[in-house]
Amino acid sequence: MTTAPNQARPVVLIAEELSPATIEALGPDFEIRSCNGADRAELLPAIADVDAILVRSATRVDAEALAAAKRLKVVARAGVGLDNVDVKAATQSGVMVVNAPTSNIVSAAELAVALMLAAARHISPAHAALRGGEWKRSKYTGIELYEKTVGIVGLGRIGVLVAQRLSAFGMKVIAYDPYVQAGRAAQMGVRLVDLDTLLAESDFMSVHLPKTPETVGLIGAEQLAKAKKSLVLVNAARGGIVDESALYDALKTGQIAAAGLDVFDTEPCTDSPLFELETVVATPHLGASTDEAQEKAGIAVAKSVRLALGGELVPDAVNVQGGVIAEDVRPGIPLTEKLGRIFTALAGEVAQQVDVEVRGEITEYDVQVLELAALKGVFTDIVEDQVSYVNAPLLAAERGTEVRLVTESESPDHRNLITIRGTLADGTQVSVSGTLIGIAQRERLVEVNGFDLDIEPTDHLAFLSYTDRPGMVGTLGGILGAASVNIAGMQVSRQQQGGEALVALSVDSAIPAEALAEIEAVVDGAVRAVDLA
Repeated sequence: MTTAPNQARPVVLIAEELSPATIEALGPDFEIRSCNGADRAELLPAIADVDAILVRSATRVDAEALAAAKRLKVVARAGVGLDNVDVKAATQSGVMVVNAPTSNIVSAAELAVALMLAAARHISPAHAALRGGEWKRSKYTGIELYEKTVGIVGLGRIGVLVAQRLSAFGMKVIAYDPYVQAGRAAQMGVRLVDLDTLLAESDFMSVHLPKTPETVGLIGAEQLAKAKKSLVLVNAARGGIVDESALYDALKTGQIAAAGLDVFDTEPCTDSPLFELETVVATPHLGASTDEAQEKAGIAVAKSVRLALGGELVPDAVNVQGGVIAEDVRPGIPLTEKLGRIFTALAGEVAQQVDVEVRGEITEYDVQVLELAALKGVFTDIVEDQVSYVNAPLLAAERGTEVRLVTESESPDHRNLITIRGTLADGTQVSVSGTLIGIAQRERLVEVNGFDLDIEPTDHLAFLSYTDRPGMVGTLGGILGAASVNIAGMQVSRQQQGGEALVALSVDSAIPAEALAEIEAVVDGAVRAVDLA
């Protein structure tokens, strides 16, 4: 961006120590200020008149800080996680939040391999014994990685990097990821299997999944009981995916051999029973803690700040999107992202082809951003990486998904209509459509798999398809009531009496897995839940 000579330069506040390359990447067009963001008494007055703030993990940009920031346009987190940034409050305040989603992937992959090697060779206890004056060569006999089988749980960007590195060790690589097509995995020399098969065959196992309601506790006592007693398990992804209590029991009883951990259910974690075990090597969430990752993160967010304050599209924005986008198109962006997430929940897998269909008056403008928004939504809940406008098309290409943007000026039933339509591996078609209504441009979900609807896409939704018969609505209400889930909205759609029916539910809280299983058993049909919060 450039600033006119007599125009005040935008102010960027550096709240934590960042690499010199970050400041260099910002360039000369900004007034740079610094403060200790961890000190609230220093942060709150410092943030009052700035246009952007750059932070790492020690500065809390919460509702209080946002209220104090009268001119703030951008919060930039030089890293991947956003635990210290209140994204919802920022969005409500009209403040863009950006991060650096791919800055640490190499560092994280390398740490996972390091933990695997350290656990396999008993590096931590052997080091401690030697520092204690003991020479215990025979006690700490390890195992080789060569010609062993490693199971990668989650074949996203980091999982792929780990698979590539371990292949170089001469390992056989298998993977579990229901959202990756077998052909794509085969191109990388990876055999896709289900989770039970992975547990049964793996000598080593490395977890690389995002933390979602579906993945929390994914590796628990039941899963560990199916593993080889020689298994070395590594989790450098997110705490809570591996049940720590079950892992402790499995290690203590010899059900599995060793573990390497970089993440924990509650952090910071300095007092865990796992730390008492010699079979555990642990680090304090060091996945992104390399000079290179920190420099990449700083440069990435500096570039995003330049784009945002220059009024351009910011690909790595996690909430509001900037850029030269027609005002008539802008309201459709968040709706399209939601449609993408609903599409994925309905499909249950990555589609071979996805069409983003845009109909109506907005096709007079450039609607390419809606294709990107759809892909961002499609992949948000199924990959470990932060999905952005930059990497969403690449994620589709990596998974062999063909994408088309289809525009049509005619829209018979709605002023504008956005549809995401896809073909699955078995030829099944999945579709979901939405529109904006009224002066307030309220979001409405108007079609799912050919069934007409009219329901608001709220934070918690569920879709049930079954053969139409009496009593189903009452039964459904009873199950949800027993689970303390309040129904905010419900619509039943059918094409003929006694034929296939679809129920769309809007509820006030996420439906527990047990209740979903009970509903699925009762309706004897497909049940899909999606949380858009």
